[in-house]
Parts: sequence; C-alpha cells; structure tokens
Amino acid sequence: VQLQASGGGLVQAGGSLRLSCAASGTIFSLLAMGWYRQAPGKQRELVAVIDRGGNTNYADSVKGRFTISRDNAENTVYLQMNSLKPEDTAVYYCKADHLRSGLRREYWGQGTQVTVSS
Repeated sequence: VQLQASGGGLVQAGGSLRLSCAASGTIFSLLAMGWYRQAPGKQRELVAVIDRGGNTNYADSVKGRFTISRDNAENTVYLQMNSLKPEDTAVYYCKADHLRSGLRREYWGQGTQVTVSS
C-alpha cells in the first residue's frame, strides 16, 4: 500500500488549504485514516482521524477549523483546513491502517509542507 499526499503550500493566516491523500496498491481493507503533523523541533502529533464508518476525532487545537473526510470508494482521505494560523505550519503526514487476513499494518505518506505566514 502506498499513500500519496498532496495539497500543501504557502498561505496567509486566515486562509484555507485542502490536503488529499490517496492510497494505492493492493488494498484489502483500510480502517482508520488520519493526518498527523510535525513542526520543526517538535514531535509528530495527531491532527485528525476518521474511521471507516465516518467517526472522527480531532486535536483540540484544530477543532472547529479543520474537517477530515474520506471517500472509501476512492481510498482517499481529505483534510480541509480553514482559518489557518502560523502555528499550523508543519509537515503534514497521512496515515492509514490496513487490514489483510487478520493482520493490521500502518502505512505513512511522504508528507506535504504547510506554511502559514502571519
């Protein structure tokens, strides 16, 4: 399974970006899919996660501003980011939990840079 993230870029504070992450390869069942981010000098942190049924969970810092969604038919997860702040600047990574024959494995995308200028 390969994950390809896209949609990052440079935006002014208050602006919006939409990230996409498409899974490809031999896919049996994608369970939870999510977005994480890592700012310089900081640990990677959870941003948002969505399970196959559409249940979501968000970091407190992004609640009300970010929305995660997924298209199960396209094996794609999205992150709509509104009201962006400079502190949202980070490399954003997508992650997917894949289930095959009872074995669960995590896959990570390559990361996409989001830079929010003040």
